[in-house]
This record gives sequence, structure tokens and C-alpha cells, in this order.
Amino acid sequence: MHRFYLTPEQTKESVLTLTERDSHHALNVLRIREGERVVVLDGIGHEFLCEVRQANRQGVSLKVAQKQFNAPLSYELTLVQAITKGKTMDLIIQKATELGAHRIVPILSGRTVAQVGDDVAPEKVEKWRATAIEAIKQCGSPWLPKIDLPVSPQTFLSQAERFEMSLIATLQTHARHPRAFFQAFLNEQQRLPKTLCVWVGPEGDFTPAETNAVISAGALPITLGNLILRSETAAIYCLAVLNYEMQAPIEPHH
Repeated sequence: MHRFYLTPEQTKESVLTLTERDSHHALNVLRIREGERVVVLDGIGHEFLCEVRQANRQGVSLKVAQKQFNAPLSYELTLVQAITKGKTMDLIIQKATELGAHRIVPILSGRTVAQVGDDVAPEKVEKWRATAIEAIKQCGSPWLPKIDLPVSPQTFLSQAERFEMSLIATLQTHARHPRAFFQAFLNEQQRLPKTLCVWVGPEGDFTPAETNAVISAGALPITLGNLILRSETAAIYCLAVLNYEMQAPIEPHH
């Protein structure tokens, strides 16, 4: 069944109208016809089962047949990601969305090749948001992750946001496997964390000063294995591992 996205403001009525771009795609690529069933997602947990009422050059309108709310994950996972060059950042946004990230914070590290100035940052975030929207349409998630404006590591740390578990992927020798930190948290709290944050650096990793600042702020250093991963691979690895640990919890040791 084909999926579309409309903002919460656009889904308040019993008859929904697709955007001009989505209408064009629905008519000319998907060949949608009147009477067909489609799904509309609003990015804040709602899923609308709709019947196509009108499908012509004037646009595509949908009659809502059923509205369903899907609860979010029991935890909020924030990816603090150094901006990568080229289209790899789009790939990271796409996969982070598919892997249920609650929020993505783009970071301008000292080793970030693709610097994003304040003048183009809003436009860049809108482009990434469009990528995330396409990703929820593909995977069926009714939750759209929040994407922040790019900031430096120091600026993000200065906000002093609190996470029950904060991790940083690092090549430093004292890093530990993520399982060790999950086991320690589980033993101490008798539950899993509700808010998590993971930092992933650019090619060549964060600078030593940046890494030390993040760890000093409370992040736990994790290893991603013996191989050196590209930044986009590291992001996918981290999100997959953290989701695995959160969704297949082990019993606390007594």
C-alpha cells in the first residue's frame, strides 16, 4: 500500500489533499486511481487509512476511513552526528530514520570536511528533513525524527542536555563494548535507559580535544570493533546495536 506524508496541520479534516509534488508522483509514477486505498503519515504517531476520492490534474484528495495512533518507542535515541561530505549525510539521515532515531543533531567538528555556514544551515536541514520524510514513507514509521540546526561540539555540550545514557564511538584504546555499559546500567537501575545519546565522529574521528570534552561531560567511550569504519557505517552500526540492546534486554545480574 502506498504511503504519503502530510503535516499534522494538513491532516485535521476528514478529507485530505496531497501536496502538489506528491499528487504529481501519485498520478504519474504510482498511477493511483479513484477508489484505491493509501496510507498517510503525519510524523507524530498517526496513521490514516484513506480511500482515493479524486485523482486528476486538479490534485489528489483522500477520504479518511480510519485513524490510528502508534505509540513511540519506549526510549528516545538521539544521534549526535558529525556532518559527512557528499551524499553520505543523506544516507545517515535516511538510515537513522529507518532505525527509529528520535532526534539527529548535526555536528560541525574540527575535522568535518563539509562545513555548513549559518546562511545555508536552514536550507540544509530542510533538505535532510525531506530525506527523513521519504524514509518514513518507505519504512512505514509514523514518527518523524527531529533534525537540529548544525552546531559545534562545544555548543551542544554547553546546552548541558541530560541523557540517562550517553555514548561516544571512539578509536581510543580504553573504549568498551556497548554491552558492558548496558549491563552496568541494568544492574544498577533494574531497568534500561529511557533517553540515550550516541556521538559519531567524522572520517578520522573527533579531535582528541573534542573526544575528551564529550567524555568529560559524561559520555561513555564505546568501541565498534577492530575495523575502522566509515562515518556513515559507524552511525548505522551504533543505532542498530543500541536498538538491539534496548529491544532485546538481558536480565539484570543479582
